Amino acid sequence: MKRNRSQGVAIIEFSFAMLLLVPLLLGTIGFGLRLIQQMQTIQLARDGGRMFARGLDFSQPGNKTILATVGAELGLKTDGTGSAVVILTQVIYVDKGLCQAAGKSLDSGGNPINCPNYKQWAFAQRIVIGKTSIDTSGIGSPLTTGPSPVTVNATTGKISMSDQVNNAGDVATFSSFGNPFVAAGGATLNTLPSGTVLYITEAAAAGFTMSPYDNGGLMYAYTIF
Repeated sequence: MKRNRSQGVAIIEFSFAMLLLVPLLLGTIGFGLRLIQQMQTIQLARDGGRMFARGLDFSQPGNKTILATVGAELGLKTDGTGSAVVILTQVIYVDKGLCQAAGKSLDSGGNPINCPNYKQWAFAQRIVIGKTSIDTSGIGSPLTTGPSPVTVNATTGKISMSDQVNNAGDVATFSSFGNPFVAAGGATLNTLPSGTVLYITEAAAAGFTMSPYDNGGLMYAYTIF
């Protein structure tokens, strides 16, 4: 009689255990997949930044295809669709030499006259590959609308020297990750070598979705060369 009463207990215990083990297993799988995607995003930003800093022209369709191949598993496509985006930005430090190259004269103290972006980082080039609605740049974007718009070449993404030194709408804000060159106390450095250029590559992708364990939040990485 005692043996008959214990029949079926094991399956009940197993069922209760599964209520805990199955969600734990699914959560582990979801976390693992997202971790892999985050590593792929970092690698995409790193590889793209390295090629960009070494002079690869990403305005050329063939070079865009190379980058899309690197980010294929994240859904990066060159036609503006997909589930990822890469933002390639070149910024230049507007120093005395750049102001003079743009035709500005110096006052008696050696400072440029009428050079609005002096001692600022200005956009020199901006190229976006992938789905633009995924994310925006953490250093801002050239203001291409308004009373004094910045002119960005539709093919190469380059911006004229005149806009770099004169147009306040061309100043990079570094809103997300901060200005990489600051002095003690937060003051912007003004003694950088003439013509200093930064190559900034940002990669973003829609994350893995498996409700309720992962809601597909944005994955983001950037490199500065």
